[in-house]
Order: sequence, then structure tokens, then C-alpha cells
Amino acid sequence: MTDTAALTPQDALAALMIAVSASDENIRTSELVKIANIINNLPVFADYDADNVKRMSQMVFELFEQEDGLDALFGLIRDALPERLNETAYALACDVAAADGAIAEPEGRMLEEIRYELNIDRLHAAAIERGSRARHMTLYPA
Repeated sequence: MTDTAALTPQDALAALMIAVSASDENIRTSELVKIANIINNLPVFADYDADNVKRMSQMVFELFEQEDGLDALFGLIRDALPERLNETAYALACDVAAADGAIAEPEGRMLEEIRYELNIDRLHAAAIERGSRARHMTLYPA
């Protein structure tokens, strides 16, 4: 199994974004581009080695294959992520889920689980979700 001993806060954010993308078992190019753009442009990733994304992807995929893998993933994320970044983590997860223009049911369930696991206030979550939806709106309805 991939080494999961020492996740950085940035690793935790990357793993969470990968998990949202993989939650519907269909990782879309738009989601991968969104993750890459986030890692390359947001201040929280300023000193992050983007080569770690491959390691985080392998870790997430391996955990998803295990019976209690999702619980283990959230445990690793909670251990590595400072509480002050919980809303940031949720916002990034929402942006990845919305990147392809639609949030599939498994992605919606994953976002619900993230809200619960990271203790995101429902009102704050609604504001984050609305902002993400607004950023990923298309000119013409699908």
C-alpha cells in the first residue's frame, strides 16, 4: 500500500479533491484540469510539489478498494488538515464536483459525507455550494 504516514495539509486537500472526482467511478478530464488549476494557482498550494498528486491518487484508489477505506481516508484527512482549512477543503471539493457542469448522485453523497466529516456548518456549506455552482455555470443550459 502507498505510504500514508505523513500527509501534509496540501496532501489532504489534494486527496479530498481526487476522492470527489473518483466517487462516481468516472474521473473526467474537466475534473482533472480543475484539480491541476487549483494546485497550480491557489495560495494554499504555493509550496506544494505537484508531483505528490500521483502519490495521493494512488492512496485514494487503494483506500477506495478497501471495505473501510473511506473512513480511513477521512481519518487521514482530519489528522493532516488544520480545522481552519475545513471550509477551504469543502470549497475545493465542490469546485471539483461541479467542474463538469453536473454533480452526479455519488458526488453529491461524497460532498454530504465531507460536510459531516469536516463538521461544516449547513449554512456555510450552502453558501460554498452556491458560489461553486455560480462559478461553473454555462452560458446555455444543458
